[in-house]
Amino acid sequence: MECEEIFRCSIFKKKIMNFRSYILFFFLVLGWSGIQAQDFRNSAPKPGPAPKIEIGDYETFTLKNGLTGIVVENHKLPRVSFQLFFDLPLIAEGDMAGAADIAGDLISKGTTTRKKAEIDEAIDFIGASLNTGASAVSGASLTKHKDKLMEVLADVVLNPSFPEDEFEKIKKQTLSALAQSKADPNSIAANVARVLRYGSEHPYGELTTEETVNNITLEDAKAFYNKYFVPSRAYFVVVGDITARDAENMAKKYFSSWNGEKVMESEYPMPERPASTQVDFVDKAGAVQSVITITYPIDFSLGDDEAIATSVMNTILGGGFSGRLNLNLREDKAYTYGAGSQTSPDKYVGNFNASASVRNEVTDSAILQFMKEIEKIRSEPVSDKELQQAKSILAGSFARNLEQPQTVARFALNTVRYDLPENYYATYLEKLSKVTKEDVTEAARQFIHPENAHILVVGNKGEVADKLARFDSDGEVNFYDAYGQKVEMEEMGLPEDMSAQDVIDNYVAAIGGADKLQTIKDMTMQMSASIQGQNLETVIKRKAPDMMAMEMTVSGMTLMSQKYDGQQGKAVQQGQAVPLDEAALAEMKIQATLFPETRLEELGYQMELKGLEMLEGKKAYAVEMISPTGNKSTEYFDISNGLKIRSVVANGGQNVVNDYDDYREVDGIKFPFKTTVSGMMPFPLTMEVQSLEVNTGLEAAEFAVE
Repeated sequence: MECEEIFRCSIFKKKIMNFRSYILFFFLVLGWSGIQAQDFRNSAPKPGPAPKIEIGDYETFTLKNGLTGIVVENHKLPRVSFQLFFDLPLIAEGDMAGAADIAGDLISKGTTTRKKAEIDEAIDFIGASLNTGASAVSGASLTKHKDKLMEVLADVVLNPSFPEDEFEKIKKQTLSALAQSKADPNSIAANVARVLRYGSEHPYGELTTEETVNNITLEDAKAFYNKYFVPSRAYFVVVGDITARDAENMAKKYFSSWNGEKVMESEYPMPERPASTQVDFVDKAGAVQSVITITYPIDFSLGDDEAIATSVMNTILGGGFSGRLNLNLREDKAYTYGAGSQTSPDKYVGNFNASASVRNEVTDSAILQFMKEIEKIRSEPVSDKELQQAKSILAGSFARNLEQPQTVARFALNTVRYDLPENYYATYLEKLSKVTKEDVTEAARQFIHPENAHILVVGNKGEVADKLARFDSDGEVNFYDAYGQKVEMEEMGLPEDMSAQDVIDNYVAAIGGADKLQTIKDMTMQMSASIQGQNLETVIKRKAPDMMAMEMTVSGMTLMSQKYDGQQGKAVQQGQAVPLDEAALAEMKIQATLFPETRLEELGYQMELKGLEMLEGKKAYAVEMISPTGNKSTEYFDISNGLKIRSVVANGGQNVVNDYDDYREVDGIKFPFKTTVSGMMPFPLTMEVQSLEVNTGLEAAEFAVE
């Protein structure tokens, strides 16, 4: 309740509106750029013969231990980059999902001869970069510092010390990132789509969760490194101001003594598409937009005969501003800022994915248009104009990429990994020019399957879910949590004699009872939170009947303050007074009220019991409230104990969600000591009560407005 009031304040609303205006301007600029780009395509030039292209040279070598080297010389600038790429097999981590990523991060945190600080200092001193991960270690520097860089890079790869304190730090950072991703609908959509597409038993369908991270030990990280960081699985890719001979000599110098057992491939069944169209839903409380993802697995690898025709097909369907999906959903219907699709090849299993974020009220209409365009691409020939435009886009992108020496290295790596013909990329434009409309239709029929797709929506269940059953082949929507675990939705009917006031009365009784609440004459609460390493402190004081003082500081500096003495109010932001109109003062008066649930009718609230909902496995009454100033919110109360567990507050077109937890008793009254706020910032903010005192005899002078 307390955090909710902080984030309702008008000061924050102004900041949010300014931020939204910037984002809107950004997208408008993008939109205008897209429109301008389309004008010159109205009369596409006639295709000429495919130009002959020269792919930059590269050389390869192989050491006795199996390490394969790929060298691309480019002497335009005195810089060189090194990468060790590990061509990992499919790896099932099971209940330790995330161990690979932690191990990849950890190897740069110390070696048998260098501490983390010494590694960082050595890299910074020569102005180089060094990055490590589960499948790659890379670095770049000026040519004159290449040996110093390679000395550190090789030390990190061959001699990691796996310091336990750094391991615990990485686990903590991983858990923090997971907490943020659980509040991000796009991250939720990506995670659940993986589980639906591949199945939780396939390595591609495994997700890193709080539970799996907590299961990971230091020995698990070491085991991953020892098994998979082996030369027979590694490619040493060198690009820049260096000769092939020097690169090979460096590889021999630093990696010839590197050994490891050969890693065998593990076999997993090919994931299958759903037998029929399946609608899947993840509830995101308070969401004002739905993230739509239409997806399924496909048997599609780089270098397949139909690969180039498939890229043409997808460019027409969902490739950028000129794709059919974007022209329909954005330009024609104005449902979204952007819609697109990808047909992605992979060494083991590819996937089709089409997506967009749309307003709640048009979610079902947007899905209808998605399915219409997806069906159309495989049932009707594309136009000559679309075909030529797609070819031009792909040819232009290919030519631009060739300007980068890293592209040549990537082509060389792909040629080796996917066993492509040596001239695969050299003849790309020639093969692209020969793609016909019939080839596009054939590719669509092979890879586009709306009748066997997952239609995943992450959004507001109460406003969206019921409208989507018609797209499911059996007329039922499947519900999942943020990690792709199925949630069984019960048929929950309200008791006939239950009203919104009954729910509020139960809440008041649950936290201590009306008589007990009336004995509280003042209250002081101190709360804290961490924002990107900085400490946010908030102190709120209240005195009956309607006085309030609030101060928020960040790392000791006052960010904002508010006071209300029962009649007058004052707000200050970073030393500047903020004007308050009558509506803001009226809202302040409500916020200043101690335990407003005991006086809702007197204060002028309107209430309606909307129904029963499942929240994080708990049944909860949903009560819609409209304040005297017109602010709307939905309050959720656990039916098992009457306590408030969530509040969703409408805030200028965006909903702010407050989740309440860790109720503790103070002087016979229960207060939530933990409140998590999401929807206000890109990441959730958890406020924890550090101290809470009642009836300390606060003086009216503390609330005086000067």
